Amino acid sequence: MASSMMSPPMLMNKSNKPQSRTLIATRKQYQTSTSIRAMKIEKTLEELYSIKVERKVSKERLSELGVSRWSVWKTGKCKLPWDWQVDQLVYIEEGEVRVVPEGSESFMSFVAGDLVRYPKWFEADLFFNDFYQERYKFRAYGDD
Repeated sequence: MASSMMSPPMLMNKSNKPQSRTLIATRKQYQTSTSIRAMKIEKTLEELYSIKVERKVSKERLSELGVSRWSVWKTGKCKLPWDWQVDQLVYIEEGEVRVVPEGSESFMSFVAGDLVRYPKWFEADLFFNDFYQERYKFRAYGDD
């Protein structure tokens, strides 16, 4: 008994193997769409380098993290090359830092009130234009 379904018309390709017209149409559409749909996807430096930032952190959040018990670090106007050997959580109490990742010409800017998590092995130059003070805590694996 013959099937009531019809198969698509068959063509022969260069190797003399049957090929359906729908497959040929799909290839042509794909070739056209890939050349037209080229798109540039841009990420922020924070996303590229896995830096997590919370802006204008609330007193409740700071209390929850125990920031008042963290170590304090201060500096004046300077440039410091820095590399993180472990994850570090930083709360900026005063000032601003510009962070230029190694090999980049762009920078990230963090200011007083920001909570920043730098990942292990991140390398950057830090630029301080005036007095700067932060509280910091080194994080071990599983401290989330």
